[in-house]
Amino acid sequence: MTREARSAEGVGMTSQRTRDRLVELLARQGIEEPRVLEAVRTVPRHLFVDEALESRAYDNTPLPIGHGQTISQPWVVARMTELLLEHGVPGRVLEVGTGSGYQAAILAQIVPEVYSVERVGALIPAVRQRFRDLGYRNVMIRHGDGYEGWPEYAPYEGIIVTAAPERVPEALLGQLAEGGRLVAPVGGPGGQDLRVVEHRDGAFHQSTISAVSFVPMLRGRA
Repeated sequence: MTREARSAEGVGMTSQRTRDRLVELLARQGIEEPRVLEAVRTVPRHLFVDEALESRAYDNTPLPIGHGQTISQPWVVARMTELLLEHGVPGRVLEVGTGSGYQAAILAQIVPEVYSVERVGALIPAVRQRFRDLGYRNVMIRHGDGYEGWPEYAPYEGIIVTAAPERVPEALLGQLAEGGRLVAPVGGPGGQDLRVVEHRDGAFHQSTISAVSFVPMLRGRA
């Protein structure tokens, strides 16, 4: 058994009690969807950060994961997931920006199929190993350009983007199923908004939720 599998329960600042406190905080801050709160309670976030940062894993803050990337603030992960589930659980979700794998792990607790694209190839081996250790069998990861999505498995009932493009990529809209929802931060360095795009009656309907701050979504592979 690997170190990650052995230590998933955590101790001290990574214990279940600490996770429970994070869930209570998210609920006080407006997260209402019980499936999302339970996923946050279940997923061991301390295994998705460097060991030196484990004691901060259940703080409601983003943390660095290397290669200029971060693991998103738990509230943001929870809110984006909650928005994706607003009209029910999608059967197949595309995530753009795997990062540490934490957002995909939250989705995997709820959604039958998760497809995740990551442009930074160096991040992927650790994420795949982490998912094997934790028993997530319903997540597929691909090294690719997030602007292109993952057309082989389209259409997706849900798409979640974890970095900010200046506008929603056309390729992603083309892979969103009728009746589906896309959740993404959109905008440049001067200001970004969390947006929801719904595909209804052959058209895309966009709404703005709140101001956010994400790393920019970059083209190509690294």
